[in-house]
Amino acid sequence: MLARIRSRAREVRDFERPLVWFHAPSVGEGLQARTIMHALREARPELQLAYTFFSPSAERFAKSTGAEICDYLPFDGVGEADALLDALRPSLLVFVKLDVWPLLVARAKARRIPVALLSATVASKSGRLNARSLLFTRDAYAALDAVGAIDNSNAERLKLLGVNGKAIRVTGDTRFDQVWEKAEHVNRASTILSRLSSARPTLVAGSTWPSDESILFGAWKAVRFAVPNARLIIVPHEPTPDHVEPVLAWGNQIGLKTLTLDSALSEGPHADVVVVDQTGVLGELYALADVAFVGGGFHAAGLHSVIEPAAFGVPVLFGPNNAMSREAGLLMEASGGKSVATSAELAIVLSRWLGDVSRREASGSNARLVVERGLGATDRSVQMIRELLP
Repeated sequence: MLARIRSRAREVRDFERPLVWFHAPSVGEGLQARTIMHALREARPELQLAYTFFSPSAERFAKSTGAEICDYLPFDGVGEADALLDALRPSLLVFVKLDVWPLLVARAKARRIPVALLSATVASKSGRLNARSLLFTRDAYAALDAVGAIDNSNAERLKLLGVNGKAIRVTGDTRFDQVWEKAEHVNRASTILSRLSSARPTLVAGSTWPSDESILFGAWKAVRFAVPNARLIIVPHEPTPDHVEPVLAWGNQIGLKTLTLDSALSEGPHADVVVVDQTGVLGELYALADVAFVGGGFHAAGLHSVIEPAAFGVPVLFGPNNAMSREAGLLMEASGGKSVATSAELAIVLSRWLGDVSRREASGSNARLVVERGLGATDRSVQMIRELLP
């Protein structure tokens, strides 16, 4: 990876142009970085961009950032850090969300390269706050020149990590800008949306795990009794045959017309249950939802994005494992989302929302307002970067 970065830098790096180097370890942080990178490119087209990551999940995603140089970030060593800084010669190093590489920060600061942390967040129960972790990271956090926190409470916790309070500014979370943009520009004439569009009350269950599905399946018979024409579009988090086939079997077993996505597209919006066995389409499918159920709330990995459906003005349901999701808390406070713990509870809320247009539209408007109030983080983050650049 170091050799690839050096080789790519020799091909494309123009040392007459400033370069901003972003590091976002996985796709989640990458989505937060990408919206900043695209806006920064528009504001300062003369800049070059580099993007590094650590998780294999981000390898394909990296190309969408538009960076001239993209690759894995080698392990945090002095030699590796110096070699990367020699190859890239960045004008600014930007980390996203929380992860910082202490030795890379130290070597960048030794060269007087400013270092920033954007869309910064640290959970109240984060392991980063324990004494052992702070032994390794406090100096790196203290060295940051600018930090954009997602809100005031996270700003206070960042100080506990060692960040200088004078370096912190509340800029917000760029994910709100990202999901809003996606919802505003969704192509409703696309093949998927045009062929699956229906007046039937529709639940889109996104990024579900088997533990989420067991609760949902337990509720759906009662929902269909209360709202006989209710339709379910379910998008498993991992659409492998081992995950998809039991969902298809469940739907057929209880007598519902259950189809995979391709079959449903061929037959039109007549399926009672559509099982999506493809990746990359969930963000588009939320446009069909009257109500959304977001997976992860009954799974150890934690809750997936609840603001993605909220941006479409859809009320959102999720399981009780949501304490680490700030967005879930915001939706519940605004009456735009609700946590449910059992199949019976889920059935009651779903029946109310799917069966009562005015009730679900009111909750959906509240959900969309939560996203709207969070807009602007991208512009504020770009401004912070521009202040640090020559």
